[in-house]
Amino acid sequence: MKIDKINIAIIKHLRDGRKSFKEIADSLNLSENTVRSRVNKLTENGVFEVCGLSDPEKLPGHSTVIIGIKLQSMDLINIGKEFSKLKGVVSVSVVTGRFDLIAIVMLKEDFGLLEFYTKEASKVKGIKSVESFVVYKNYNLKVPYIL
Repeated sequence: MKIDKINIAIIKHLRDGRKSFKEIADSLNLSENTVRSRVNKLTENGVFEVCGLSDPEKLPGHSTVIIGIKLQSMDLINIGKEFSKLKGVVSVSVVTGRFDLIAIVMLKEDFGLLEFYTKEASKVKGIKSVESFVVYKNYNLKVPYIL
């Protein structure tokens, strides 16, 4: 799917997921049906998703940790996909640098870092080492509520 300037403009408007197609259409001088059609195509192609996001810092008893993961092999894609399916995992990225994968994980009072490592991460074979970065204060971090 080709992403043009109009698609980018529509995505920017939908940062507020409650904004109507009519409001977007009016501000971009498009028809409401054009906006609706483009949003549907963006969604169908996995380019865009409308969802509610939360600031984990503002949810009582919740926290976020960023985990750097080194693997025993170069099976980055398969292990990354497997890790992304674990409870609490918001996202996993294959990266350059000293880690092979970076994961963002959401925790809560009854599902802390120890539980994540012993009950979830331990299921994934091929992990050489991990390094945890507990987020004490975030700026602009919003995540889907997944716990």
